[in-house]
Amino acid sequence: MNTPTIGVLALQGDVDEHLTALASVGARPVTVRRPDELALVDGLVLPGGESTTIDKLLRIFELRDPLRARIKEGLPVYGSCAGMILLADRILDGTADQQTLGGMDVVVRRNAFGRQVDSFETDLDVVGVSAGAAMRTAFIRAPWIEEAGRDVEVLSRIPAVDTQGRAVAAAGRIVAARQGPLLATAFHPEITGDTRVHRLFVSMVAGDRRRFPAAVRRQ
Repeated sequence: MNTPTIGVLALQGDVDEHLTALASVGARPVTVRRPDELALVDGLVLPGGESTTIDKLLRIFELRDPLRARIKEGLPVYGSCAGMILLADRILDGTADQQTLGGMDVVVRRNAFGRQVDSFETDLDVVGVSAGAAMRTAFIRAPWIEEAGRDVEVLSRIPAVDTQGRAVAAAGRIVAARQGPLLATAFHPEITGDTRVHRLFVSMVAGDRRRFPAAVRRQ
């Protein structure tokens, strides 16, 4: 099986960090800024950044409609933080003109954990990723999933207590989920050095390529 080509949307956000993480787990990472570049990838990462800015740039670069179309066709997409917001069918606390790409049957609350000064790190168990060894995760002006549809697999929630045994105000909030070829996390695995989420996504892309060879997928 050839190495999957995975794009990173390179309009704004943690682009370089995702490129590095993808390369370290065996993918061929490329940047995506134009529709013709999008057409050549087997999967796509929507990086953390500012969701409202990325939304506006998607329209300026004429990427929004082609990307929405490829998501509907089944393109594997991973969204971290702002990327989670972009994949949500519905958002809370967005700006008046903010749009999403959609695809995941979730309601996401923007900036749910607070402002930049409220950023934090914590250890989480992530279904299909951590395998008993918790991941160190970073939350930066992060969203959470307020509601998830019946076809959405919840992969991780904020625990009831932190590593010091203190109660956590956001306990039970959904911070990682998957729906078919779409994967989303509220946290930033690209900045902690833990590549297990990227490895999971690469395996999702590889599985998609086995089921639907490129010639079939792009007809």
